[in-house]
Amino acid sequence: MKLTILGSSSALPTSGRYPSAHVLNAHERLFLIDCGEGTQMQLRKTRIRFAKINHIFISHLHGDHVFGLYGLLSTFSLMGRTNPIHLYAPENYDKMFKSHLSDFDINLSFEIDFIPLSGKDPIKILDDKYLTVTSFPLQHRIPSYGFLFREKKSERNLIKEKIDKYQIPQVRLPAIKKGEDFITPDGSIIKNEDITLPPREPLSYAYCSDTKYFRRLASFVMGVSLLYHEATFDKGKEDLAAITGHSTTLDAAKTALNAGVGSLIIGHFSARYKDISPLVDEARTLFPKTYPAIDGKTYEVGNITDP
Repeated sequence: MKLTILGSSSALPTSGRYPSAHVLNAHERLFLIDCGEGTQMQLRKTRIRFAKINHIFISHLHGDHVFGLYGLLSTFSLMGRTNPIHLYAPENYDKMFKSHLSDFDINLSFEIDFIPLSGKDPIKILDDKYLTVTSFPLQHRIPSYGFLFREKKSERNLIKEKIDKYQIPQVRLPAIKKGEDFITPDGSIIKNEDITLPPREPLSYAYCSDTKYFRRLASFVMGVSLLYHEATFDKGKEDLAAITGHSTTLDAAKTALNAGVGSLIIGHFSARYKDISPLVDEARTLFPKTYPAIDGKTYEVGNITDP
C-alpha cells in the first residue's frame, strides 16, 4: 500500500497546499479519497494514471473536499472513458450531484455507480479479493464519514525446495497455501509450517478528515498501520476547533494513541499556518510517530520514516 497526498489544506488553498485529496495505491488499484479543487492538476503533477481510478470516496459535502470532482469527471469523459466510476458519498449527495451535471450540461461517457453513506456505525462498503473498505461516522457540522482500507490476509508462501523434496503435486498446492498439511502416499504427515512461510501481516489505512474529537473514533480505527487524521488547528485553538467541528494536533494524536496505530499523518492544515513543523512537533509530544501530510509526497503504508 502506498499513499500519495494531493492536497493537505483546509478550506482555502495556499501557494504550497491544495485542498483535501489523497490517492491510495493498494495492489496497483487506485482509490481517490476526497476531491478538492485542483485534484486533477495534482494527479498530473504526480503522474498518477487517471484511467486506474475506479473508486472515489467523498467524506462530506464541504467544497474543499468535493469541488474538484466535477472537473475531474468531465476530464474523464473528454478522455473517452467508458469504465464506470464507483462513487461513495453521503446519501444526500446523489440528487445534488445529478443536478450539477445537468445544470452544466455535463454528459458523461460512463456510468456512475453511487453508493450512499449513512448511519451511526461502521458499514462495509467494498469487499473484493484484496481488501475491504469500511465507512464510519465522524462528528462535523454536517454528516461526515471516514474510511478504513484493510488488506485481506494473504495465503501462505510455498517453500520451493520443500515442494520439490516431498514431490508435492501441483493439484495440492492451493490447499497447502491455505494452511493444510500434506499427506504423503505412505501416509506420513508433513506439517504445513514445514513447507510454507507465513505471509506478511495485512496493512491498513484509515482516513479521518473533518471531525471534532470524540472517544469512540479510536475504536473505529483500532490498530491500523497508518492513520490520517485532520489537525486543522494547534492546541491553543481548541475553542475554535470545537466551534467549527475540527480537531487540534493533540486531538489527532490522542486518537492515534488510544487506537494503538502504527503511524499518524496529520493534515487539513488551516491556511493561517505557513510553517507546519510546529504542528507536527506538538502532536509528537503525545504520539511520537507523527508525520506531516506534504502535497505531492508518497508514503509507504507500514514503513514511514522521517526524510
